[in-house]
Amino acid sequence: MAKKLTGMEIFKLLPKTNCGECGVPTCMAFAMKLAQKNAELAACPYASDKAKEVIGAAAEPPIRLVTFGSDISCGNELVMFRHEKTFVHQTAFACRLPSDLPEQTLADRCARVREYCVERVGEQLRIETIMVDDRSGEADAYVSAVKIAAGSFTGGIILKSVDPQRLMAAAEVVLEHKPLLFGAAAHTVEILADFAAAKKLPLVISAPDPDGLFTLAETCMRKGLRDLVLDIPGTDAASLLQYNTMLRKSALGGIKSVGFPLINSLPQGASPFDLVADASSCICKYASILVFDALDDEVLLPLMMLRQNIFTDPQKPIQVEPGIYTIGEATPASPLLVTTNFSLTYFIVSGELESAAIGCRLAIVETEGMSVLTSWAAGKFSGEKIAAFLKEKNVAGDYTNRRIIIPGYVANISGELEEQRPGWEVLVGPQEASDIGPYMKRFAAT
Repeated sequence: MAKKLTGMEIFKLLPKTNCGECGVPTCMAFAMKLAQKNAELAACPYASDKAKEVIGAAAEPPIRLVTFGSDISCGNELVMFRHEKTFVHQTAFACRLPSDLPEQTLADRCARVREYCVERVGEQLRIETIMVDDRSGEADAYVSAVKIAAGSFTGGIILKSVDPQRLMAAAEVVLEHKPLLFGAAAHTVEILADFAAAKKLPLVISAPDPDGLFTLAETCMRKGLRDLVLDIPGTDAASLLQYNTMLRKSALGGIKSVGFPLINSLPQGASPFDLVADASSCICKYASILVFDALDDEVLLPLMMLRQNIFTDPQKPIQVEPGIYTIGEATPASPLLVTTNFSLTYFIVSGELESAAIGCRLAIVETEGMSVLTSWAAGKFSGEKIAAFLKEKNVAGDYTNRRIIIPGYVANISGELEEQRPGWEVLVGPQEASDIGPYMKRFAAT
């Protein structure tokens, strides 16, 4: 395993010029950033070949980045827990499609997966990939099904078959899609590793336990294939959780032979409740790719929302651009509401205002992405801050209705804001977003 270098060990390999061209004042400070994986050696223009070799090996992410399709990225993770740094690449959702479906049914299901989209807090949430699972009686039938799927779906494609000849034949017809091959076990790893290495395709290796994966990975790496994805077919959510945790911990501990992304497949025929529960465990605990059958909103909506939350950087909340946003057909006499630039707050509040069908303006104040109460507690959403923001945006001349509505949770800043904005009346709005509609209708009636 690669040795983890300390800041002092890295410093000894650096040129010690303190030139500052890396963006850090001294080589010692740069070495400390490298040790903490907060910088890349490429930033140093004078690093020696030896430094690049030694530091590069130590700085390599413990879990390899593997890509397939046009833009599906897995791995490259650095931590066990997201609060330590962040999780890098979100779990890719894969819809499993049996290859023995009628041609039109297969094409229709691919189209349904392609078109499925949920918009939440300004992001479009989709199913990124499909798995064409070989259930055909003949090799030609599987190849035909793969062609139909590739012609009907624009995302990533996973090809799964226990027959290596079928798998390779199907891969040949969709090479331009850079599919992920799923099917390398102890008795097929030699031929599939050679094929994947030659075609520059990633390969899923499957074994019943971590020791088996270690052996298969060593075989693949000897053949020059390093783009691997690991699969242990768990019998239930508890076993998947156990194996995923064991593999992530081993990879972060420096065991290169298991330092690859993980794929989990959920059982077929499970109830929606069980699917959501099991899938949630896999999303939270290290699945880079999650395969399932369901396309029902009752399953997909909670999973997509969970995934979005888990793979948001906890140190960088989702934010919207501060500014004055027009809702509906606003006029100079329309009310002015104020809230923070936390993305979830903005989209919930703006959604309620749009539903109320009352033209207004919404002032989004810079609070570094914090919610109303959090930003108030941090001193970033005060009467003084709001007044300064409104002054910066020149909120005055074109407003004949000189009333400002603030969130109910920060009613105590109303006096301060009125002092800062003489001539304006500050009104306290509701605490809950669900009450905004009725409140605005009463407001419009006055």
